Amino acid sequence: MVNALQELIRRRLEQRGWSYGEVARRGGVPRSTVHHLATSARVARMPQQSTLDGLARGLELPLDTVRRAAAEACGIHLYFADGAAAGGEGGTAPDPEVATLIASVQRLSEADRRHVAALVESLLRSAPEPEAGPGPGAGPAAAPESSG
Repeated sequence: MVNALQELIRRRLEQRGWSYGEVARRGGVPRSTVHHLATSARVARMPQQSTLDGLARGLELPLDTVRRAAAEACGIHLYFADGAAAGGEGGTAPDPEVATLIASVQRLSEADRRHVAALVESLLRSAPEPEAGPGPGAGPAAAPESSG
């Protein structure tokens, strides 16, 4: 069975008459990576952002198109900032890291999702409150000291 990323790559290669090597050269990614993504029935995990960027350049396609196909190939459903599923109507472009994070968390067990939620809540509680006052460029803000 062909997944969405395989289909996207194969269709583009046929349309343009390109090889895996040509896409790799144009995108600055290894030929083996392009070949793997084009021939693997199931992509085990979401490719790195640099790989998606290079593949989009190499295929001369919008990054969002490649990202959606890669996510679907991994069994991940990306979401837009307003909660609409990727590919749905009315959504705004998602922050790639947020969309992947949300989609990845959904694949965790219920217990692991509770752990992630507790971690996020802890991080939010420890984050400094944004200060009202001078705008950007008004000088350095006091930052808590860190030990590392």
